[in-house]
Amino acid sequence: MMITLTYRIETPGSVDAMAEKIASDQSTGTFVPVPGETQELKARVAARVLAIRPLPDAPSPSWPEAPAGHGISHRAEADIAFPLDAIGTDLSALMTIAVGGIFSIRGMTGLRVVDLKLPEAYRGVYPGPQFGLAGSRKLTGVYDRPIIGTIVKPALGLRPQETAELVGELIQSGVDFIKDDEKLMSPVYSPLKERVAAIMPKILDHEQKTGKKVMYAFGISHTDPDEMMRNHDLVLKAGGNCAVVNINSIGMGGMAFVRKRSGLALHAHRNGWDVLTRHPGIGFDFKVWQQFWRLLGVDQFQINGIGVKYWEPDESFVESFKAVTTPLFDTSDCALPVAGSGQWGGQAPETYHRTGRTTDLLYLCGGGIVSHPGGPAAGVHAVQQAWQAAVADIPLETYAEDHPELAASLKKFGKGE
Repeated sequence: MMITLTYRIETPGSVDAMAEKIASDQSTGTFVPVPGETQELKARVAARVLAIRPLPDAPSPSWPEAPAGHGISHRAEADIAFPLDAIGTDLSALMTIAVGGIFSIRGMTGLRVVDLKLPEAYRGVYPGPQFGLAGSRKLTGVYDRPIIGTIVKPALGLRPQETAELVGELIQSGVDFIKDDEKLMSPVYSPLKERVAAIMPKILDHEQKTGKKVMYAFGISHTDPDEMMRNHDLVLKAGGNCAVVNINSIGMGGMAFVRKRSGLALHAHRNGWDVLTRHPGIGFDFKVWQQFWRLLGVDQFQINGIGVKYWEPDESFVESFKAVTTPLFDTSDCALPVAGSGQWGGQAPETYHRTGRTTDLLYLCGGGIVSHPGGPAAGVHAVQQAWQAAVADIPLETYAEDHPELAASLKKFGKGE
């Protein structure tokens, strides 16, 4: 049984030789032959190259390792299989052996991990999402359209009572989901305990009056897993149902720890991910990296969106959306995709069409809701109207003719404000 990774190799030398070097260095080989490296041992646990697919040469090296004028960098995708006996089903072992050491190998001017195929042996080893799409829909009571969400802004600086006042206004707007910004955890001016105590009564009071419980995701991340669980328990005991976890910051061990004990939907923010992926010739493709976090138990996965305010191109969002909604083993291990970053109703039609005409997502708008000229309630209605138009294949401008909230949104945000 094999674990297969695909590497995009860039080298001024032989791609075939470099692929063989990766397989050797990351399994049984070392820089010189050693007595214990028998043929029997190699047959049992050595990685091996399965296929190499040539790509066009790179116009310039991704890494400046090669001296000036070294010539052309050759590129290819190489499938390399690692025996399950050599790695097992431990994700830290998989990351260490198949990924961790490859970037230190000499002779390459670029290297990117672009695919990962796990064998059936991984099925059921990790808990996977506890809630995912179906659970998030049940908790929010939203079934026939995207879950519409927003973020508390300003991201930093608001005290607990100030945050609660803003949340109270947002709750009345008809929004389905609100979250702490990923930068907000438990600072001195807004301790999590005080923030929960100020916000949750408003959430519960609104539920009591209307039957609708707005999902609020509190930031619980912490270096100490025990402290993170205390944060989790604080939210759960107060009646909360969701938490933001900064997955790069807490690490795989922290994520595994909280998921095993969690009663909250875990909303993953991937800040820091850009370090691993922003250069197209180096690092990871998201389709590889996200598999680790879904197995560990992410329920909701932020993946940017169409026309974002950051560097990521639209096609990257589309591929990320496809990745988190494609089963690893069955549909229960899929996460709820969360489109965010500079979103408002204007991106709804393209988001809908480029993600396979689905409304199975959390559509997260910050300023696109709270900065609407008619206020947050009008901002929520404008986003809902934009999605109604998208699903009906009606141009937004046409739909806006008798939907004033959408019209006002197009007038403001359509000009790039």
